[in-house]
Amino acid sequence: MPIRHTQAESDLFDRYEAAKSDLAGSVAVSALREAAVDQIRDRGLPHRRVEEYKYSDLRAFMKSAAQLGSKSEIARAEELLSEENLFGDLERHRLVVANGAFVAELSDIEALAAEGVTVTDLNDALAGEHGSQHLAFPKTGPSDGVVALNTAFVQGGVVVEVAEGAEVAKPVELVHVATSAGAQVTRNSVRVGAGGNLRLLETFVGQTGEGELNAVFDYDVADKGVLAATRLIVGSNSGARLLTSIATIGAEAEFKSLGFMAGPRFARNQQFINFTGENSEAKIYGVTMAGGDDLADQTLIVDHAVPHCNSREFFKTVLDGNARGVYQGRINVAQHAQKTDGEMMTQALLLSENAEMANKPELEIFADDVLCAHGATSGQIDEDLLFYLRARGIPEDEAKTLLVLAFLSEAIEEYGEDDVTEGLEARVRDWLAGH
Repeated sequence: MPIRHTQAESDLFDRYEAAKSDLAGSVAVSALREAAVDQIRDRGLPHRRVEEYKYSDLRAFMKSAAQLGSKSEIARAEELLSEENLFGDLERHRLVVANGAFVAELSDIEALAAEGVTVTDLNDALAGEHGSQHLAFPKTGPSDGVVALNTAFVQGGVVVEVAEGAEVAKPVELVHVATSAGAQVTRNSVRVGAGGNLRLLETFVGQTGEGELNAVFDYDVADKGVLAATRLIVGSNSGARLLTSIATIGAEAEFKSLGFMAGPRFARNQQFINFTGENSEAKIYGVTMAGGDDLADQTLIVDHAVPHCNSREFFKTVLDGNARGVYQGRINVAQHAQKTDGEMMTQALLLSENAEMANKPELEIFADDVLCAHGATSGQIDEDLLFYLRARGIPEDEAKTLLVLAFLSEAIEEYGEDDVTEGLEARVRDWLAGH
C-alpha cells in the first residue's frame, strides 16, 4: 500500500525536482539518484518500524527538509576554519568541502601530491565513465535509508587515492564547512593502495540550522594497507547529523576508526565494515556524549566474509539530562570464515535518572571454529570512587569530571593515535564544562 508522506518527505521530493538538473553525474549516476528517490518515495524516511532505526526514528525527528546549501564564499569558509580549529596546532594536511562542494583553493593538493596522494573533485569523477562506482550501495546495508538519501542528493566531495606503498607522514584533515543555512550532502571516497598508510581526520564546522548534514565515507584499503579514520562530530546543531562509513578491507590490511560525538540534537554514526581478504584486522572505537534532549546513535555492522580476520569494537557513552543513547552492533561470520576472532563491548555511564541507553550487541555466526564475544553495561558513577576523590579535597564537580574523563579516555587511548588524543580529550572537557 502507498504510504502517506510526511511534510519532510514531500519537501525532499520538491528539493530533488528543483535541484536534479544541477546535480553532477553521468547517465548511470542519474539513474542511481532516481532509484534512491524512488526508494524514499516507496518506504519513506527510516522510522522505528525499521529494525535498524527502532531507537532513532529519523522520520519522526525531521519535521521539514531544507533546500540544499548554496555555493560557499571562500572568505567565509576561511573565517570559520580559523574560528573552529578543532585540532589546534596539530600539523596536518587539509582538504576542504564547503556547503557540499570541494574547495581546491583551500586544500593542500600539491603538498599531498608530493607524498603520493591524488585528490580529485567528486563531481569530476561522477561525470566520468566509472562515476557510478562512487555512488554504489554498501553490500552490508543495500537498502539503508540514510545512504539512499545521500545518493539522491549528493552535491560533491572528494576522491582521495594513496599510491601503492606511499606512507603519508602527516594526518589529512577532511573538513566539512557549513557557511550558510541549508542541507549539506557529500560523498567521499578514500582509496589506500597496497602497502599504503594514511591517517584521516574528519571534522565538521559551522552551523546549518535545521538542515541535515548527510556525509558518506567510502574506504577501500588494499592488501597490506593501513587506514586510521578519526571522526569528530561536535557542536549544538539542531538538524540531523547523519554520518556513514563503508569500509572494504583487503588481505593483511589494518583498518581502525574512532567516531566521537558530542552535542548535536540528533546524531547517527553508522559503519559497514567488510573483510574481503584474509589475515586482516579492524579496530572500531566510539566515544559518545549527549545531554538535554539529544539523541546519539552509534550503529555498526562488521561482515567477516573470509577466514583468519580479527575485529575489536569498543564503545563508551556518557548521558546526562533527558538524553538517549543508542548502540547497535552486529558481527556477521560467514560459514566459510573460520578462525574469525571478534570481540564487541559497549559501556554507558548515566549521569542523570532520566537518561536512557539502548544497547543491542549481536553475533550472527555460521562458522564453527571461531572466537567471538560481546558484552554491554550501563550504570552510574561509582560512589566509592567519588568518595575517594572527595576525601582528598577534590570538589565534587571536579571529581565527577575526572571520573568521566577517565571512563571515556580508555577508548580514546586504546585507539592509539597519540597525536589526536589531546584534541579529543579537550573536546571531552569542553562538553563536561557545560554539563
